[in-house]
Amino acid sequence: MNVNEVEKLLNDVKNGETSVGDALEVLKNFPYTDLGFARIDNHREIRTGYPEIIYCAGKTIDQVREIFRAMSVRENNIIGTRASKEMFEAVMSILPDAVYYNEARIISLQKKKPAAPETRIAVITAGTSDIPVAEEAAITAELLGNNVLRIYDAGVAGIHRLVDKLTEIRSCRVVIVIAGMEGALASVVGGLVDKPVIAVPTSVGYGANFGGISALLAMLTSCSSGVTVVNIDNGFGAGFSASIINKLN
Repeated sequence: MNVNEVEKLLNDVKNGETSVGDALEVLKNFPYTDLGFARIDNHREIRTGYPEIIYCAGKTIDQVREIFRAMSVRENNIIGTRASKEMFEAVMSILPDAVYYNEARIISLQKKKPAAPETRIAVITAGTSDIPVAEEAAITAELLGNNVLRIYDAGVAGIHRLVDKLTEIRSCRVVIVIAGMEGALASVVGGLVDKPVIAVPTSVGYGANFGGISALLAMLTSCSSGVTVVNIDNGFGAGFSASIINKLN
């Protein structure tokens, strides 16, 4: 439930349109639903503006399906990240309106369309190999109600590919920069725009990349002001944070 839904319920009780008993029935599983293996935080949307997001990796197919089933009863939009195709098929067997974003590995069930601000979020990758992480960020931001500008394969080895898009990038309110290898692109973008830059290091690279550690350290030690960094391959975290910034008044 979100703030508007709780307010409506209370007003319905006040105006005699809903009985106290019916209201209690609605609130029975508030603030969480206990499934035994998981306790779903039904109160989160009121606190943060967004419903709980399901991290599917490490969960069984049955657990993911049951969590989606329980959350769908409350008419929430549902997002499941790091989900396999088999998990999606299990969810779709009970919720046929579910959608799977293959590259992003996200399952979505949209019950209501969130309002999107006019401002956009830019998602930029250094290379094509960074696109799966970029799509996790972009799809997350879109599902949370944002318009996204995608600019892929614009790394420092051919910086003219980035410069050509600067006008569009500068028109966005937040910029997500995704890069593996040495992770230099975040510093370059941070020095060219007057917007917050969220840097996402990826595990793309040869042995000395250490599975993304080199890019992470480069981004953390960036000399460009306004660059903040999320964890390695954490496209979801970048998309979520960018959405919060983009929706600030």
